[in-house]
This record gives sequence, C-alpha cells and structure tokens, in this order.
Amino acid sequence: MTTAPSRAIILFGTEQTVPKPKILRAGSLTVEVEHGNLRYIRYRGVEVLRAVAFLARDRNWATYGPIIENLKIGQGPGNFTVGYDATCKDQRQELRYRATITGRADGSLRFEADGRAITDFLTNRVGFIVLHPLEGVAGAPAEVTHTDGRVEQARFPRLISPAQPLFDVRALAHEVMPGVRATCTMEGDAYEMEDQRNWTDASYKTYIRPLARPKPYTLRAGEAIRQSVSLAFQGAPSAPPARTDEGTSVEVGGPTGRAMPRIGLWVPPAQAERSVAVADQIGTLGPSLLVGHLDLRDPSDAAALRHLRALAEAVGAPVVLEIVLPNQRAPAEELGEAAAAVRASGLSLEAVVPSPQEYLKSWQPQEQWPDCPLLEEIYGAARAAFPGVLVGGGMLSYFTELNRKRPPVGHIDFITHATCPIVHDCDDRAVMETLEALPWVAESVRGFAPGKPYRVGPSMLGMRDNPYGAAPMPNPENRRVAMAINDPRQRGLFGAAWDLGYAARMAEAGVEALTLSAPVGAFGVVYARTDFPQPWFDQRGAGIYPVYHVMRGMAAAAGLPQLATNVSNGSAVQAIAHRMDGGAVLWIANLTGAAQRVRVAGLPSAHGRVACLDLAGFETAVAGPDGWEASAEERAADALELGPYAVARIEAG
Repeated sequence: MTTAPSRAIILFGTEQTVPKPKILRAGSLTVEVEHGNLRYIRYRGVEVLRAVAFLARDRNWATYGPIIENLKIGQGPGNFTVGYDATCKDQRQELRYRATITGRADGSLRFEADGRAITDFLTNRVGFIVLHPLEGVAGAPAEVTHTDGRVEQARFPRLISPAQPLFDVRALAHEVMPGVRATCTMEGDAYEMEDQRNWTDASYKTYIRPLARPKPYTLRAGEAIRQSVSLAFQGAPSAPPARTDEGTSVEVGGPTGRAMPRIGLWVPPAQAERSVAVADQIGTLGPSLLVGHLDLRDPSDAAALRHLRALAEAVGAPVVLEIVLPNQRAPAEELGEAAAAVRASGLSLEAVVPSPQEYLKSWQPQEQWPDCPLLEEIYGAARAAFPGVLVGGGMLSYFTELNRKRPPVGHIDFITHATCPIVHDCDDRAVMETLEALPWVAESVRGFAPGKPYRVGPSMLGMRDNPYGAAPMPNPENRRVAMAINDPRQRGLFGAAWDLGYAARMAEAGVEALTLSAPVGAFGVVYARTDFPQPWFDQRGAGIYPVYHVMRGMAAAAGLPQLATNVSNGSAVQAIAHRMDGGAVLWIANLTGAAQRVRVAGLPSAHGRVACLDLAGFETAVAGPDGWEASAEERAADALELGPYAVARIEAG
C-alpha cells in the first residue's frame, strides 16, 4: 500500500528542507538574512535592493554553497549585527572568508567580507553582487559614480540590454520613493552591471570584476580578498507610505483582441520512445504542437524521429523540429541530410528551427563570435530543403543568446527562444520571481522583431542544455540545484503554479505558441521511471503530475478569445482568462508558499464551477487525467482561499 505523500513532496517534489530567513530591523530598514547573505532590503516598506550577496563560483559558473560557522546575529532596539565564518571548497580547492553585516538606526547598511584563498582557487567570480529590483527601477534615472570619482547621469535600461549597461562602477544612486534617494557604494575592485532579465532574473545585477578580464582566473594560495557594500539614504519621504489592502484582487475584463496561445510539449530524442508509451494521456492533454530535436552530430536523434512521428500521429499534433547543424559542410548539404532523415522517418513537419551548433553556447556581445555561415544562408537553405514548411529563427537556447545574436527577421516566419529560471539561483522565491521578467523579455523581442509571430519554448523549470558550461548540473540527491536538468518541483504544486504564471504572462504578451514541459522525463507531465529519484511517485509506479492539468486546460483554450485580467499583486498571484461556450474561464495561481485570499470580480456570474489543485486534492489530481476534473464543484466564485502554490480554475456564465 502506498503511503500518503508528505507536504514537501506535494509542494516541491523533494524532502529537502529550507530554513526560514530571519528578518532584522534597523530604523526604517528591514532585511532578510538567508544563507549568510541579504535579501529583500526594504526602506519604509519599499524594496530598495533585492539582494546583496558574497559568492564564489567555479569555472563553470556553478555557485559554491558556503559552509557557515560561528554565526552570530544581534538585534538591538534600532540596529543589528551579523557575523560568521564561511568556507567554499570542493575536492580541488578551498576559500575562506569572514563576513560582517551591520545595520544602523539611520537605515544605513554595511556588508564586509575579508577572506583568503587556502589553496589555488580557479574561479569565474569571487565577490559581491548587488541586485536592484525591477518595480519602480526599470527605465528610471540612476546616478553612477565611477572608480576615478567621475559622476555620470544614466538610466536603468527599459528594454533588456544585451551588453553591460554600466561599467567601472563605484556607487549607484536612485530614487526609491518621492523625496528619498538610496546610494549603494561597492568597494574592492571595479564593478559593472548586467541586465539579469536576459536570464529572466527579476533584477539588475552589479558585480565585481569586469567580464572583459580573463576568466576563469586563479586566486593564488594565501591571496587576500577584502570587499564591502554599503547602503545609505538621503532625504525624507514627501508622502506617507501607501496602505496595502488585505488579500489580492483579480478582476476579469473584456476581450483583449488576442487569442490564447497554442500549447506545445517538447519531446527530447532520448525520451521519444517512452513518450509514445504514454500517448493516451498526452492525447487527452491535447497539445497544439510537439517540438522535436535533431542534432546532426548525434545519430541517435535521427533514429528517434520515427518515435516522434508515432506520438504525433497518436495525439494528432503538428510537429516543429529544432535542427542543430555541425557546421562541417555547407548549410544546404547539412539541411539536406536533415530532410532525408525526416523523409526516412515518415514525419510530417509544420516548421523547422535550424541553428549552427556554435550558437548553443553563450558569447558576450563584444567577444569574437565563432565563424559560421550567415543566418540568411542557413534560413534560405532550410526553405530549400523543407519546401512548404515554416522556418523559425532565433536561438535553441535562451533569450540571453537571442538578445546578443538577433536573427535577420525578414528571412524567418517566426522568432523563437526558450528561458530557464534556475541559471543563477534555485530557491523557491527566486524561481517564481523570474515570471516578473517575462513581460520585459516579450517587450524587448517586439522591439527588435516588430510584427513577427513570436513563439516561446521549450521552457521548463529544469535546464535542458547549458550554454554557460559543459552541461547541466547533476542532481542525484533530488534537491534544488541551480542549472540542474532535473528539478524536483516539476512534480509538485510549485511546478503547476509556475507554468500557469508563465502562461499568463506570455499570453498577455501575445505569444503565438508556448511550449512548456515534456511528456515524460525530467520535464515530464506524466510519470515514468527515470535514472533519478522521484519520491512517492516511484513508490506508486504510475500517475501524472499536477502540471498536467494546467497544460491540459491551456491546450484546450488555444485559439479562444483572451480576456483581460487585472491582478492587484502580481508577485503573489497570477491569472489568465478566456471565453468558452458563451461564458468565461478564469485560472488563478498562488505563486507563494503562504495561503492567499483572492477576491474575484468581473466574471459573468458570482457562482461557477470551481476546481482546485491544492494540498488536499493532490492525490486525486495525480491519479490520472480525469480525477481532478471530477473534483470540480458548483460554489461561490467571488472569493477564494488558495493554499500554498495552489491553482484554481473557475468556469462561470
């Protein structure tokens, strides 16, 4: 008999415990201390900095989890102090540092790190990063003090900057509320800024050591590190802080003039045959398209095309095929080889997205890009090899790479890219915060590809490929791991809420098609055995994941008129609505680990048929495709209590 799943498995798919952050106060300043670093630095309740952190990274940009000892936290009546010793090490190298954090009654803050390399330490970065949030900051003026004392008037970019917008930074000042300015001063070396919205992080990151310097680099054994970040405020607020109402409101409006996006599933070649085995469940889900992958460097990819064809025929979905070109022969020859493999498999295609293999890796805008045929030549060769098939252009990796290497939009039928929310961080709040960056991603794509049909994905919680290192990180212990291919939250309520939030943000941006998740495997919607643990599901040996129901609902809505939604607190709740059968369907996701009271207005009726993906209904929902549908009930729909990471669907009218 299968035991009941734990709360942690239901929410996150892992038993890994996460300590609660400690909130400290100094005058009008509040901070959260988490793993020795600072998050959510607020002044009079307004977020000024999203984080200040001292980090050590290896040569593949993976971040060390420091071993913290001698931690002491003091909270006085108007001040606080934090001190600890930290060690970053692996089997090859070791670094130690002493951290001291001080908050004063005037709201000022100082974070110091004094360290030393114990062995030679090969790294891409050791030092402070400072994150500015997006709300009230994107596009706003900034005063920059450079290392030579020069002062420059600049702005935080509105559209996402492909290159660093600010260099040689010693201090950054900006207005955090009318009448109050914050100045962040960073010591230890020259700092520069990157626009982290490139990776869908909801922040601007100012970091130590310019990227133009050689990397990786070596800190020699015994080499000292001394750095600091301080924050100070000038002025007085000209108005009292705005009052926040209890709960969150979601108001449904009229038609937006946009159709709901088509919903796709990615079919990795290694999972194609196993995906056919769950074709019945995938057929019930009803994807609008399947996205396949053909890397001409890997003969097994061509062999997997026949399984992709079988799945496509079984579920009745058109296929988009990503094609990786080795760039060893002319594009026409290599794409001719791809076309021959497609014909041999019997697969019919709606579209192809070709890319040279060099573009699977990330390059800085100012770096020398690899020698490749012009994209115009590649796209032209694709049209010749696949007559009558749409040709998409962009990147098979992430928006970062698309923003740095923008395709000639006149030569393609649609533009595309993926995203990954765990490139820089993997904790629950940081992953959900990536949804805040999606509207900026879409606006930026519209800026350089106006009027071009826009498709996004495959985008999943896990990392399918690593443009910044050798490969995605292993995760044999089923934990939250940055850059890991298998993220356990894909199987929990968290994954369903994230996917619904993603669909809501991108549907509002007017994307034509959206590919989220896969049939089985690390990105799956249906359970299948894997080479990594899937607690509780392995014990049952069958089932589906909560995200299945979100994907099924979004797939059923494809092409229907989208309705406007106005959410009062988009960082806590996201919503998406559409017309159906003369009425309206509203989906709401709680993006937080706390219960949310949600008031609903604008539906055709205050009553409706309500179904909830939540803690109480988890086992019914994952038993099969129809269990959750049967759990819906007629009830009042103008107010909901959503549990942690719960998703609700309301059918009204």
